[in-house]
Amino acid sequence: MSGGSNRVLFLSRWFPYPPGNGSKLRIFNLLKMLAATHEVTLLSFNDQPDKAADVSGLASWCAAVDVVPWRGFNPDSRRARLGFLNSTPRSMIDTFSPEMAQCIKQQVSRHNIDVIVASQIDMAAYVPFFEGTPALFEEAEVGTLYEQYAHAQSAGQKLRYGLTWAKHRRYLARVLAQFQACTVVSAPEKTLLATAVPHHTPVSIIPNCIDVADYAHVRETAVPHTLIFAGAFTYQPNYEAMVWFLQEAFPLVRAHIPQAHLTITGNHANLPLPTMDNVTLTGFVTDVRPYVARAAASLAPIWTGGGTRLKILEAMALRTPVIATTKGAEGLDVVDGQHMLLADDPHSFATAVCRLLQDPSLRQQLAQNAYDFVSQHYSWPAVAPRFLEVVEQVACAAEKPGYNLTKGG
Repeated sequence: MSGGSNRVLFLSRWFPYPPGNGSKLRIFNLLKMLAATHEVTLLSFNDQPDKAADVSGLASWCAAVDVVPWRGFNPDSRRARLGFLNSTPRSMIDTFSPEMAQCIKQQVSRHNIDVIVASQIDMAAYVPFFEGTPALFEEAEVGTLYEQYAHAQSAGQKLRYGLTWAKHRRYLARVLAQFQACTVVSAPEKTLLATAVPHHTPVSIIPNCIDVADYAHVRETAVPHTLIFAGAFTYQPNYEAMVWFLQEAFPLVRAHIPQAHLTITGNHANLPLPTMDNVTLTGFVTDVRPYVARAAASLAPIWTGGGTRLKILEAMALRTPVIATTKGAEGLDVVDGQHMLLADDPHSFATAVCRLLQDPSLRQQLAQNAYDFVSQHYSWPAVAPRFLEVVEQVACAAEKPGYNLTKGG
């Protein structure tokens, strides 16, 4: 069915509604884009087992939605322990779902699927059950594991993370070879993938984006001297970021601005933080946008991990100025002092925070520049044609074995 509407089976590790974290937001918008021209079926894990998945929230985009329970990685399980002797990463072995595999096979055999979009490595792992259906590996990511190895402090950590990294590289190469194409979210991620994982699968850059129009109705007045960090601690770099900020930078901020207050949203996973006054932990919130819009500044003191930070793009769309580390802004073509403030040590970061909190004209200038920037370069309507072209190329490659898939970004 290439050249027009295709039957697309979208596989998701995260149930994307409501879109409460970066991965869900990306998936939600990809589904919207696909639904504009294709018939989309979503097959997703339910990542919140204590809550029923709200499939009605996706009725506008998906012809059908099927949900399978998710079981998180337990490193002490029998399957995980046996994984030490297997060439497949232990997390892939332990979280493997026979129910998901069966659902995929049924969808492919019963519904004449034209293209499968497998989001992230958790779903790409099910490629043996695609029955030869052309497939796109959406968001191949290697940055987090690589940096865990590269920044290991002790010899023991270096050995442990090095073995994990080596196994993951070999596994990812095997998986990639079974896809017609894959996407990554940034140029640095594409370079790392090409360097670390030998493969011949064409790679396209589809950056993390937002739909700026989804933020236009959020009308809040910024509260003076308030900061926000929007990020769940289930993603380790977010937790590391807040431990660093609260230990190293926030005391310096409060020495100059005692009334400065930090709000941290997202699932905090019961992880400990340095004791500090003027910090509020909200836990998971259904809609983070009003929280971000009410803050005088948004923080992204990220030190590890790959991809680009949707928390930064959301803040830009809400006209909330951002202070980030260089790593936090990686993959975004921002200019320090024009679109946001960048700082990479505690004193510089605290100074940048204080500047923003105390200078309304600077906040207004950065906010407007950032809003224009995200609207022009990181809004889904602008990027949608590129993603849809990749999907179409996968379908064409299946019908025409000699068809040349584009390898560019």
